[in-house]
Amino acid sequence: MTWKLTKQNLDNPSLLVDESLLSLGNGYLGVRGNFEEGYTDSFQSIRGTYINAFHDITDISYGEKLHGFPETQQKLLNVIDGQTIEIYLDDDRFSLFEGEVIDFNRHLHLDAGFLDRIIHWKSPSGKEAYIQFRRFTSFVTRELFAIDVKIEPISHVDQVRIVSYVNGGVSNFVDKDDPRVASGHAKRLNIIDVKKDNDYSLVKNITYKSELEVACVTSTKIEAKQYTYDSQTTNSHVEEVYVVDGRNPIRFTKYNVYTDTLRHGQALFEQAVEIQDNIKEKNFDQLLTVQKQYLNDFWQTSDIEIDGDEQLQQGIRFNIFHLIQSAGKDAVSNIAAKGLSGEGYEGHYFWDTEIYMLPFFLMTNPEMARSLLLHRYSLLDSAKERAREVGHTQGALFPWRTITGGESSAFFPAGTAQYHISADIAYSYIQYYLVTKDDVFLQEYMAELLFETARLWIDTGHMKDDQFRIDDVTGPDEYTCIVNNNYYTNAMAKNNLLWAAKAFQIYSEKNKESLDVLVNKIGLSEQEVKEWKDAGERMYLPYDETYQISAQDDSFLSKKLWDLENTPKDKFPLLLNYHPLTLYRYQVCKQADTVLAHFLLEDQQDFQTIKNSYDYYEKLTTHDSSLSYCVYSIMASKLGYDDKAYRYFNETARLDIDNTHGNTKDGLHMANMGGTWLALVYGFAGLRVKDTGLSLFPALPNEWNSLKFHLKYQGSLLSVKMSQNGVTYTLLEGEELTISHRGKSIHLELGQDVKIA
Repeated sequence: MTWKLTKQNLDNPSLLVDESLLSLGNGYLGVRGNFEEGYTDSFQSIRGTYINAFHDITDISYGEKLHGFPETQQKLLNVIDGQTIEIYLDDDRFSLFEGEVIDFNRHLHLDAGFLDRIIHWKSPSGKEAYIQFRRFTSFVTRELFAIDVKIEPISHVDQVRIVSYVNGGVSNFVDKDDPRVASGHAKRLNIIDVKKDNDYSLVKNITYKSELEVACVTSTKIEAKQYTYDSQTTNSHVEEVYVVDGRNPIRFTKYNVYTDTLRHGQALFEQAVEIQDNIKEKNFDQLLTVQKQYLNDFWQTSDIEIDGDEQLQQGIRFNIFHLIQSAGKDAVSNIAAKGLSGEGYEGHYFWDTEIYMLPFFLMTNPEMARSLLLHRYSLLDSAKERAREVGHTQGALFPWRTITGGESSAFFPAGTAQYHISADIAYSYIQYYLVTKDDVFLQEYMAELLFETARLWIDTGHMKDDQFRIDDVTGPDEYTCIVNNNYYTNAMAKNNLLWAAKAFQIYSEKNKESLDVLVNKIGLSEQEVKEWKDAGERMYLPYDETYQISAQDDSFLSKKLWDLENTPKDKFPLLLNYHPLTLYRYQVCKQADTVLAHFLLEDQQDFQTIKNSYDYYEKLTTHDSSLSYCVYSIMASKLGYDDKAYRYFNETARLDIDNTHGNTKDGLHMANMGGTWLALVYGFAGLRVKDTGLSLFPALPNEWNSLKFHLKYQGSLLSVKMSQNGVTYTLLEGEELTISHRGKSIHLELGQDVKIA
């Protein structure tokens, strides 16, 4: 059970959710879990195939447009559909919504990386057959989406007809009533070429405005004793028809290869055909074996083993599987808020990557974390340009939501005003450096990014009463916008400023000549570095003496309390039922804000302030954002609120599987999935990475027998197993490692188990 997700739904609402849950991806290509043959005509479906970062540019329409508002946004596109396969038993078209479904199961295999659908079906006229579909998107050949179909007639069937389509006439899903989904611009692709060439079906599209091209080249193969073949081409699709003797089992295989301008330049057909030629000697099972080998290596260090709750075990493996499926693994892509599982948030990258998802990759696969950080670095010039657009004379302001670097958020109070994203990105760079001590990375990328983001804070803030203050920004809590001295923003900016000065010092000591080149490139003076240090040290962090808590901002605690207890359940999430100004006037939080700052930067406050703040803000937080539960679980673990830690973890672990937020149909909540891992490793295991090294403060939930996971740290691989009797640390790679366990220094040597009661 814990290595697969099984679904048997045939009602429309559940099928829409299953399309997301059973989606397949590899970081480049993503395919929703649609039925190959489709649904009944009355059912809604979000039929989707996506390429990470493949987008068009659409105009943003304003009733009143002011200076600095973005004029356009990028939008992830649904591309050429290679899923469709129709099956006819004599004249009866196979459909799970007609005839009799005797047996039906779908399984997402998390260990092997494929989806299957196993059916025993009888047609309206009594034709009966076993049908099995299998599909995967390849982690090894990233352009490949493969489908395998086995048909075994049980009753008398004279012939089986298989019709396969490659369709370029596709569009995106829209929902005008949900701000988390696009409300327009459904059709953004023109078909520029459709043809049949020897063994291949070829379709090519081009976007309306970005002029990016995408191609799908498809090959099909039949294993049957007798069959006839025909094909035809229209102006939108290629159709292939196999008519097969129905007296024997049949196997049909379809290989779709996708190429795009961003990775493959202009010769899209030629490169796709070359990939097809390279894999044509391998059958589906051989390719699936390679897929399994890739995932074996992945799970070796990425798996988390929970002994004591199979549902939670399944939930964490499901979440980790979708993280690896969603992570961009090239220079032009990152991790979208919905991964490659759906069209929610239009394929945009947010702060979600750095704060919620990157830690998983950083601690289990630092090379992949580095790749994600390098993608952000590639957008640094765009961030500097955005800073100028909104009136800054220096620095880099990263966009709130983007694909290629331009701001795609039209609602600035909860978009551009979230300046903290620049400090969030800087924070992730610092964490990467602490985990890897990658000096080349610091010198070639990190230093410049920290310098430019530090410049932003100097230009944004000001000194008052000998304190550095930052006005008119929005923190993570989107129910409280445009405030002065948001605690989270100020705390993260403080960290950014101090580390920029520290990075300058480290760089100077290790490679002064290279630093001088960078200093000349960006026109940096040593006086600026002193300003960073001074501003960081004198950063104002709001504190309320009455409640003895970190104040969320200068005005939050003076507002009226929202009565959450008496708010009708059908009014949640509040953002869909109340005007933003109504929300802004109350003490009510969409998600963890100050509490998140206390997790990421716990040394900036004493334990009692952190505890008091948690107690205060917990009562005001709706968790309308999926980014919230995990933070409250982590901090509950730190504070010794064991029951709360476990309850919040349960909310995060199966949020999508159980569709607790009600919008999984639009795509999976990737940040929450990363947050599940955080809640386990940073929560129950108490992991922290600081200048002083790697520390853990384990506290296993009473409900479990054990928890086991791996960490990579400065070239070492560490196994951690927590049980009710204690903790066992084992160094699996690396000569030696010293860590902190509950404040006590522990020295580890290769292969040696260190057991602590």
